[in-house]
Amino acid sequence: MTWIGAAWIETVPDDEWDGELAELHAAVVDRDNGRVDHIMAIHSLNPRAMAAHQAVYASAMAGTATLRKVERELIALVVSLENHCHY
Repeated sequence: MTWIGAAWIETVPDDEWDGELAELHAAVVDRDNGRVDHIMAIHSLNPRAMAAHQAVYASAMAGTATLRKVERELIALVVSLENHCHY
């Protein structure tokens, strides 16, 4: 497979978020580097979609009776590595 380039998707720059979108900022910003990851930023034109994506992520990482948090994090890491995803 040949890498041609990334798809371009219009987003709202996070320093321009207001209203419902601004309310989501604290939940989706990467606290390590102060920016919103692309996977979340693509939802900036649809705050309801962003809130839903964040809810699914939070639910997946919140805990289960069968996997500890460290195990969920390791699974997420391996999947990201396999997908060549930096986060």
